[in-house]
Amino acid sequence: MRSRTTARRLAPATAALLGAALLSACGDNGSTSVASDGTTTVSVGVSGNVFDLSIRLADANGYFAKQKIKIKYVTLTAATGTSALESGSVQFLNSSPTGFLAALSKKLPEISVATNGGGNPLGVVVSDEFAKKHKLTADTPADQVAQALASSTAGVSSANTKAEAGIFLKAHDIDPAKVKWVTLPSPAADKAALTKGEVDWFITSEPIPLQVQHQGDGVVVADPAKVPEWSYAEAGYGQVVVAKKSYVKSDAKVVKGFATAVQQATAYLSSHDSGDAKILAAARTTLPGTPDDVLSASVGQVQWPVSAQQDDEGWKKTLAFVKDGIGAVPDASISADNWTNTYLP
Repeated sequence: MRSRTTARRLAPATAALLGAALLSACGDNGSTSVASDGTTTVSVGVSGNVFDLSIRLADANGYFAKQKIKIKYVTLTAATGTSALESGSVQFLNSSPTGFLAALSKKLPEISVATNGGGNPLGVVVSDEFAKKHKLTADTPADQVAQALASSTAGVSSANTKAEAGIFLKAHDIDPAKVKWVTLPSPAADKAALTKGEVDWFITSEPIPLQVQHQGDGVVVADPAKVPEWSYAEAGYGQVVVAKKSYVKSDAKVVKGFATAVQQATAYLSSHDSGDAKILAAARTTLPGTPDDVLSASVGQVQWPVSAQQDDEGWKKTLAFVKDGIGAVPDASISADNWTNTYLP
C-alpha cells in the first residue's frame, strides 16, 4: 500500500492529468480547448482540395505553434461545411466563395477573416483518342481547344464546373448548348467515363485532371494559365477563411493568431517554387496518394497571396464570377460587414 504522504504527492498530479483529460474531451466535439501551456486547440473544416495547402503548410512549418494554436482537421463537403460552422463543430471553415456567399444569402452571421488562394485551379482533360483526333496537346492554343470541344460529349459532376466550362467556351464564341453534357455523380465518375470512352472530356478542379494525364489516360488542354476567365485577375478569390461573428468577437486573440499563421503560409507559397521540399511535404498530406509532379503542377495553378488581406475590388470580382459568371447564388451580395482584415498583421 502507498503511504498517505505518497498519496498526497500524487493527488495534484492526478488532478492535473484529469484536468488535461477533461480539456481534451471538450475538444472532441469541436469546441475550443486550452491546454495548461496556453495552447488552444481549434477545429478547422477542410475539403481535401489544393486550397487546404495553406493551412497544412502553416501547421507543418510551425506557424500555428508559434501562435500557440493546435489544429484539429475535420473533413467536410460543400453541403456540410456551413452547418458544421454554425453548430460549432468547427471554429474555422476553409470555404469557397460560393459556399460563403450562399451562407450570407441565408443571413447567417459569418465573416471572412482572410483570403488564402486566388482564382480557380480547374482543368479540362480530353481522352487520348479525342486528343489525337483533333491534334490537341497541352500546348494547343485556347481558341483551337475550344473549337475542338464544340459538338463533343462532356462529363460534368457539378453545376458550377459546367458553368465554368461554359465561360471558357463562350469566350471563344462556342455555344455551350452545342456540347452534349453527361451529368455524373462525382469527379471520380467523370474520370471513369473518360477512360471507358463514354465522354470525350470533363472539367473539374485539380489535381484530378492532371492525375488522368499522369496516368496516360488523357491530356489537360485548358487550365487557369490558358483560360484567364478562371484566374484571380478576373475571377477573384478562390478560397477564404470563414468564422462565425460571435466566435471572432469572443476569441479575437485566437482568430488573429490563426489568420496570421495562414498569411505566413500563403506568403511562403507565393515566394517559393511549387516543387519546394516543404511545400511538397505539406501537399502530400493535403492530397495523399497524389504523385509529386501532379502536386507541384496543381500548387502552381493557384495564385497564393503575399498578403491575406481582402478588399472591395477583390470581392467585386469574386461576386461577379459567382453570381453572374457561373450563375450560382443568384441573390448573392456582400458588404464590408461580411469580411475584415482586422485580424491580419
